[in-house]
Amino acid sequence: MSSASSKSDQLEYDPVFLNSRKEAIVIFCLWAAGLIWSVPFCYFNGYLGSDIDVDSVTTVLGIPTWLFWGIFVPWIVADLFTTWFCFFYMKDDELGEAHENEDVEEDLKDLKASESSDEERGA
Repeated sequence: MSSASSKSDQLEYDPVFLNSRKEAIVIFCLWAAGLIWSVPFCYFNGYLGSDIDVDSVTTVLGIPTWLFWGIFVPWIVADLFTTWFCFFYMKDDELGEAHENEDVEEDLKDLKASESSDEERGA
């Protein structure tokens, strides 16, 4: 098989699809990193011991330590990353010209054609 035919067999993806896929992968990786950090951290530091002495609970800014480092900090990091991602990383892709009026005109022509064919059949 020649190289020309093998190139024609390969799919050429739309740049909008490629950018969307890349952005979705980045978002999913951030979500997975947050999950991998938060769930085990909160489990081992907050829920593992059934006998919790209220006097021995350490706090950061009045928040239990496991909650601060397991939920609050990852949440703030995700918010900061999302803000950066939306304003500086994501791309606005050109989607092409909108042909809204052409579609309406085409639908009207089809409607008039079907009405005239109905009248001809009835006459």
